[in-house]
Amino acid sequence: MTTATDYDVAICGAGPVGMALAVLLARRGTPAARIALIDAKTVAQAANDPRSIAVSWGSRLLLEDAGAWPVAATAIHDIHVSRRGHFGRSMLNRAEHGVEALGYVARYGDLVTALAGAVERTGIAALRPARVARAVEQAETVTLTLEDGRSLTASVAIQAEGGVFGEQEGRAVQRDYGQTAVIARVAASAPIAHRAFERFTEDGPLALLPQDGPDGLQYALVWCLPPARAETIRQLDDQAFLDALGAAFGTRLGRFVRSSPRVAFPLGLNAQPGATARTVAIGNAAQTLHPVAGQGLNLGLRDAAVLARVLARGATPEQLHRFGAERQADRTTVVGVTDTLARIFAQRGPFQALLGLSLGALDSIRPARMLLAELMMFGRR
Repeated sequence: MTTATDYDVAICGAGPVGMALAVLLARRGTPAARIALIDAKTVAQAANDPRSIAVSWGSRLLLEDAGAWPVAATAIHDIHVSRRGHFGRSMLNRAEHGVEALGYVARYGDLVTALAGAVERTGIAALRPARVARAVEQAETVTLTLEDGRSLTASVAIQAEGGVFGEQEGRAVQRDYGQTAVIARVAASAPIAHRAFERFTEDGPLALLPQDGPDGLQYALVWCLPPARAETIRQLDDQAFLDALGAAFGTRLGRFVRSSPRVAFPLGLNAQPGATARTVAIGNAAQTLHPVAGQGLNLGLRDAAVLARVLARGATPEQLHRFGAERQADRTTVVGVTDTLARIFAQRGPFQALLGLSLGALDSIRPARMLLAELMMFGRR
């Protein structure tokens, strides 16, 4: 049986960005009954996702506005940025910016749970599990047909279901970095509370983000490697993996003593922020980034905040155009900076010797250091 329901806004994808948009729309004045939220997973399925995510200070403020904070998370007070085997490093610190934390490390499932609770409290129609099979744009509406035969119409449709690089269709701007991210949780013998590390190695960036766990402070690891090397690393037994990680990272945290099972996924840039008259993409559906600066979720949450504000004036093509114009500078800057970092730090050769010097210069030039931290916390404003 096919039924039709009219909405002002239909959001395809109920991950953190899609749910944040739904709640912020309601808080900006769109009636909850006029918002549809569609996702293929149940809340319980999404809540079981064990991935760790980086939430910037600016994103925390957006989540507070959406009624989805506090979340169980570990604060990052400072970020140590360095080049393995070379002189020069930079340190970003919360005190220099007058904030409680530069950012936080949270479990994806915990953030999803908090946002799902906010969605439920607003009374927004959540269609779960449901998958959009087809979207047809007309002059005045967009018709979405679900796989189970149901259909609905909306004044505008928002694509917020991004996925990961290796599973996406190609977009206008695409770059395969020839790298794979190895993901795990690891424990060290001499952890440093509230300090994150971004370590640039010969093979690519290696990030360690502090995360409290049942066994004490651990680190969420994102280790970017050439694909063949990544597969070899992923399949090592635990001790061999810990030894390899120690050789790549160094001894700033003592020895690595414990690791969770490893997973891996390919890395690339895939971006197409354009929109049609009545559809627009946000978050990973608009721009999938390399994880080098941990900006993917944060850029997506800023998309959601701006879109909620402009759609409060009306779910119209004019407001979607306004959204694109307002978001262009932030998106272009963050995509460009992330892409440049990903390409530079994946290179080998004599140019690498300059990178450590650049980090040292960054640490000594306060305005440049402040600008980098501001970009990571708030995007381009």
